[in-house]
Amino acid sequence: MVSELINANPTVYEKKERRARNPPDDVDEYAVEPIDQQEIFDILSADIKDPEHPYSLEELKVITEDAIEVDDKSSYVRITFTPTVEHCSMATVIGLCLRVKLMRSLPSRYKVCVCYYLVNQVDIRVAPGTHATEAAVNKQLNDKERVAAALENPNLVDMLDECLAPSYE
Repeated sequence: MVSELINANPTVYEKKERRARNPPDDVDEYAVEPIDQQEIFDILSADIKDPEHPYSLEELKVITEDAIEVDDKSSYVRITFTPTVEHCSMATVIGLCLRVKLMRSLPSRYKVCVCYYLVNQVDIRVAPGTHATEAAVNKQLNDKERVAAALENPNLVDMLDECLAPSYE
């Protein structure tokens, strides 16, 4: 985690109670599995920790289920996240964590593989009016060359892996 805290006393919220998912009885293992808002939220809220604190992004309300849009037919996902403070220097890291988690979790039809520069189907944004440099952060998070370059930085990848490491509560 980061040594100098930007937000030393964040508000911590209860985790949302998970709804049970009932898979159909007649599962065709070759069929395309539909993906919805709840599934994306479950993927993102499970283990992503804030870069500054031991809390999950869900516990800090950085991500919420309502801020996720999914169009499964078009294989499109938009994540809108809210930093805990307007001047959060970790906003880009948080956005990269969200993108990397989706790259590792979603099927290839969502085209989040940065190595082929196909990041257009997953859109990650800072909520409007919640960050001082919102436009710059959004541009960086959705520019394929910038994302690819960031993921070639071993120090940054180590930080992302630390934020994405599972916690065993």
